[in-house]
Amino acid sequence: MDIFAKFQKDSGPIGQYKEQAHEYFAFPKLEGEISNRMMFRGKEKIVWSLNNYLGLANHPEIRKADAEAAAQWGMAYPMGARMMSGNSNYHDQLEREFAEFIGKEDVMLLNYGYQGMSSAIDSLLSRHDVVVYDAESHACIIDGLRMHMGKRFKFNHNDVDDCAKQLERAAKLVEGTPGGILVITEGVFGMNGNQGRIADIIALKKRYDFRLFVDDAHGFGTMGEKGAGIGEEQNCTEGIDLYFSTFAKSLAGIGGFIGGNKDIIYYLRYNMRSQIFAKSLPMTMVIGGLKRMELIRTRPELKAKLWENVNKLQNGLRERGFNIGTTNTPVTPVYMESGVTDATQLVVDLRENYHIFCSMVMYPVIPKGHLILRLIPTAVHTDEDIQITLDAFSEVRNKLEKQLYPKEIPQVSNALA
Repeated sequence: MDIFAKFQKDSGPIGQYKEQAHEYFAFPKLEGEISNRMMFRGKEKIVWSLNNYLGLANHPEIRKADAEAAAQWGMAYPMGARMMSGNSNYHDQLEREFAEFIGKEDVMLLNYGYQGMSSAIDSLLSRHDVVVYDAESHACIIDGLRMHMGKRFKFNHNDVDDCAKQLERAAKLVEGTPGGILVITEGVFGMNGNQGRIADIIALKKRYDFRLFVDDAHGFGTMGEKGAGIGEEQNCTEGIDLYFSTFAKSLAGIGGFIGGNKDIIYYLRYNMRSQIFAKSLPMTMVIGGLKRMELIRTRPELKAKLWENVNKLQNGLRERGFNIGTTNTPVTPVYMESGVTDATQLVVDLRENYHIFCSMVMYPVIPKGHLILRLIPTAVHTDEDIQITLDAFSEVRNKLEKQLYPKEIPQVSNALA
């Protein structure tokens, strides 16, 4: 049998809608300057789908630093993997600045966040080790765990009691073996906006022998007094053994980093396959990263403006009776009861008639019959953006409740092209 033949009949749980979804619900093309308002299919939309929390993506000082770095170094420098020929004093400097900022002995830069997290997990674990991880961990964590040859136990999302139960199981398995236990969770969960219960999990170290690895992609730059992430927010930095974040959110770039004590970071430098066998982080992003860190350290008004907008948006939604769950971070999910057809009609209505672009999350990511409209407020959104969005959400919810939307999936790819 041709291995590709099955793909013509089975496009996967999301791909089954590819003809209706492509370039509208999936793979949409936002154009223009990265900001609170961008162009979609020739019309301006208020955009709530970008993780540009601090507004650095198009900040004039960042644009200038990136442009000057590209002009001086190009996009190729340094050539090769960092271990072989891709190192520089600037890479070392950025690592030192990250380490000081997050309160860790050492930091390792990553050429890419997603593969860096997966590769770190692969490097840390032997077949004797056992992993305990949150059920709603990001896909980069799950992909790393798929490479693990040993046991892994999942605990219910943010359920510390269940985490303890899984640690009990893990402890029995590693007893008398060369293995240990690694707990993996997130600082801020990107779908529901919950903070991970990091301090409570750290408290379990009094009863169990394990190390803690935290993915804080959405927490770095947004949480804590100075933006140093979930450890600062929950006053538990020392209990986090490995701290990971990406450039793709608050830092508005490409890359990532892992922080911890010097011994474990040097182990990762010499054993992470995604770094040993792949090109080093380009100098443009390293120089740009130094500028980004400078602004995070010296411009507290950026985070203050972010949280001002977060509170206005989330309080406004709650006052209007919307269910935004238990979020206590900038991530703002709006939960609604909806089938596929109503959900797609509602999103088209928001985009075409109210000029609001936000992300839609539905089955198979969440259970059937439910819809999440995920909003990501940033420092560059305005009061007008928030008010227009609140009014629009009230109107589309009213249409949804009155069953006013047509009962078929809109053919937007063709009809609205």
